[in-house]
Order: sequence, then C-alpha cells, then structure tokens
Amino acid sequence: MTVETLVQRAQRRRFLKPFVGELLWPPPMWLMRQAGRYLPEYRETRAKAGSFLNLCYSPKLAAEVTLQPIRRYGFDASILFSDILVVPDALGQTVSFVEGEGPRLDPIEDAEGLARLDSAQTGDKFSTVAETVSLLRQQLPDETALIGFCGAPWTVATYMIGGRGSPDQAAARLMAYKDPETFQRLMDILVESSVDYLSRQIEAGADVLQIFDSWAGSLADNQFDRWVVAPTRLMVARLKEKYPEIPILGFPRGADQLSASFASQTGVDAVSCNTAMPVSGMVQLSEATGRVVQGNLDPLLLVAGGKQLDDRVAEILGAMKGRKFIFNLGHGILQYTPPENVSRLVEQVRSAA
Repeated sequence: MTVETLVQRAQRRRFLKPFVGELLWPPPMWLMRQAGRYLPEYRETRAKAGSFLNLCYSPKLAAEVTLQPIRRYGFDASILFSDILVVPDALGQTVSFVEGEGPRLDPIEDAEGLARLDSAQTGDKFSTVAETVSLLRQQLPDETALIGFCGAPWTVATYMIGGRGSPDQAAARLMAYKDPETFQRLMDILVESSVDYLSRQIEAGADVLQIFDSWAGSLADNQFDRWVVAPTRLMVARLKEKYPEIPILGFPRGADQLSASFASQTGVDAVSCNTAMPVSGMVQLSEATGRVVQGNLDPLLLVAGGKQLDDRVAEILGAMKGRKFIFNLGHGILQYTPPENVSRLVEQVRSAA
C-alpha cells in the first residue's frame, strides 16, 4: 500500500476534509445503505448473483452495486457493498439469508458452539472482500472516498447467538449475564477477526472505516461499557497503531446519551448519530468532543419527500454549519425510497448556503 498522509488524501477527496479539521460547506455527504434495493439497477445486479451472499463474495458484482449510487448521485463517499455477517460466515458459522425475512445463523448457545468457530479459516473470504475494495479503488473517481466497514463485536454477537435479528437482542444479553466468560471469548474472537478484516480493507484501498454497532442501544449502561466501549476501544487502538492515517467512524446506534463518552473512551474520529438523536444533541456532541459528527435524517422522511423533508434538512444544515459535519441518515435507506427523493436531497444539501 502506498503510504499517503490523511492531509494529502484530503486535498483530493472532500469527504476527508472534516477529519483534518476543515469546516467544509456544503458538508460532505453519503447515505447509509446507499447501494440497495431502492435502485432498479441494484435489483438487476442482485438477480444475476443468485443469492445475497453470492453478491457479497463476487468482487465484480459487489463493486458494480457499490458504484451505482455514485454514478447516480455523485456522493462524496462510497461504502463497500458487503454485510456485517461476513465475519461469522468466514469464521465457519452457518449463515444464510431468507428472502423477505433476513439472516439466519446456526445459533451459538454455549462454549461447545463457540468451539466450532475457526479464526484460521477466515483468510479466503476476507481476501475476496478485499479484492472488491481493490477493484473499487481502481474504478471510483479519484475524488470519491472509499469507506470500509464491519459490524461491531456486540452487534455481530447478537446475531451469532440469537440466530437471527431480534427486537431486544435478549439471547445475547442473557448469555452475557449468565456466562460472561464464554461471551468474552466470543468477543475476543470477533475483535481479532474484525481487526484483520478491516486491515485487509485498508491495505486494498479503503480511506475511512465505519464500525456499525446497530444494537448498542439495547444494553444497560454498565453492560454498554463492557460490550460496546471496551471492544471498540481495543479495535481502534490496534488499527490506529498500524494505520494512524485512517479515520474511524463509530455508530453506537440507539445510545444517544452515551455518545460523547463513547467517543472519548473509544478514540473514534467521528460519531454517527441515529434518528432519535436530537439536532441539539448533535451540536452538543460536536462541542463536547471536537469529533466529526455524522447523521441523523430519518430514512422515512426520505421516503415521504416533499416539504417536510426539505424543512428537516434545512434544520439539520442550519444547526451544523460551522462544525465538522457529514450529512447522512440516522440509519440505512429503506427499500421503498423513491430514487427521485434522494436526488432532491442531494440537490438541497449541495446548494446549502
């Protein structure tokens, strides 16, 4: 990998400017899940892949769907098309996706289940994803930043233990209470594997990393410190030791009141805010931490469109002007979002005075 400083990369890629302290306006923007089912060209490519995991592990097709929203909207950053469950899949856990229902995994219920995981076998699948990153860096416009990502250990563990998504992550929370030693071993495996996975993405050309902790908000405060803050801090420290010029965004979704302490304790360079975070809370987070702040438009507003969308976007922009800010949603684009509403959003943000 060619060694290039963050300042040098920021000269070409405006998305990176807030990370070197530049108060850029209009703010850089991208949208979580910007490559996805709301785009007809995605649905066409997805049909060619045959299955969702095939799409994730087909570098040419995964690169294609990553590029589609860049061609349409010219976002300042693209994000690797993949899934947070690539890590358990690479570790040897059985992972599949049921159309219309989501992921299904063979649940890990105890130490015996944990023993089925094999960190030594992750290389092939991680390398396949890194190949996608390499293709993207070759095909993206030079001014477009490339975001690599993984799921945070806590969030990934909730799927590995529960066997599927759940509204309260009860299975993982219960194991963490009843058998914290086994749960800690799982978290250790996920930290090590995730650092390896993200390192490969950096080596292949990722400019920035985002760690998605989608279920961080389901934990009690003391459990939050143990299972969200501690593993994230360890991942950030290890990645920064190897790649000090790579910014890291943390997304502790649902943990609004703990976002400032999350930022200061983990060492992330930016905090992504979900829809429930008040705009005033984003202002306070910016002032309290000095970090880049990202978020928090409601994805349903992007479905609705119209004046309500315009007014909320204007409110967010007005509050965050003069701060290190990246415009984004509070969670991923919904599949029934009209593409023309995304165009309207991009136009409004781009024309911000």
